[in-house]
Amino acid sequence: MNFIKNIKDMFSRSGGELEETSPIESPAANPEHPPNKTEAPVIRRVIRAPVASKDLFPPDDLKKVLIRAQPSTTGDQCLFMVNRPLFPGYSWWFPTFESAAGSSLTERLFSLDDVESVLIHEATVTVTRKDKTICDWKPMGAEIGTVIREVLDGGGGLIAETIVNEMPSEEAVRHGIQKAIDEEVNPGVAGHGGRITLEKVKGNTITIQMGGGCQGCSSADVTLKQGIHGSFRKFVPQVGAIFDETDHTAGLNPYF
Repeated sequence: MNFIKNIKDMFSRSGGELEETSPIESPAANPEHPPNKTEAPVIRRVIRAPVASKDLFPPDDLKKVLIRAQPSTTGDQCLFMVNRPLFPGYSWWFPTFESAAGSSLTERLFSLDDVESVLIHEATVTVTRKDKTICDWKPMGAEIGTVIREVLDGGGGLIAETIVNEMPSEEAVRHGIQKAIDEEVNPGVAGHGGRITLEKVKGNTITIQMGGGCQGCSSADVTLKQGIHGSFRKFVPQVGAIFDETDHTAGLNPYF
């Protein structure tokens, strides 16, 4: 299968199944100062974006549209948290301008320069930019905030009716994603000692966990975005946000 080949290619390009940490060099032997055999290895930590709090906005200020922005650690994405429901209980990924047809908020966002894709999840909007070399979100963030406020103040449906009407049941999403994991995803990562587990389904939003060789692997993010996302959306085209709740610091090969 193409997916299995792609997974194998990803690991091959990274130089092996698992990225090995550099060994710690021992000092020269000295009978007066024997080496400390219990010295702990150097620990590498995963850099994670902070989790959004439920108490982000003043409860007594509901007349205004309030927005908080949280850029990703990689700089190519920014999460905009809004004090208004955008798509309650569900999420939707818009990879292109054409996919946004009929969804007023996303159509306006794609009219801005440098917007590559948009993910709407309940009361949040995640925007991925085209130019990966720019990490400063202040200018573009101000434009996005203006668009969100104008669309919300204008009223009307934010998500196209065709998307809402064709949304599958939670059980159908669970069944399709589990089928993708069993038939395509896990066979693809098994050769490197990895496994993927479906942890939670809420509406069309799913949460997975990586285990074995995938937990803490330096290629985990690439595997997730380029391999697993594509497989899931092939089996369940209506799947929305895909979250990875893996604690990669506890894996076999923690990475920065």
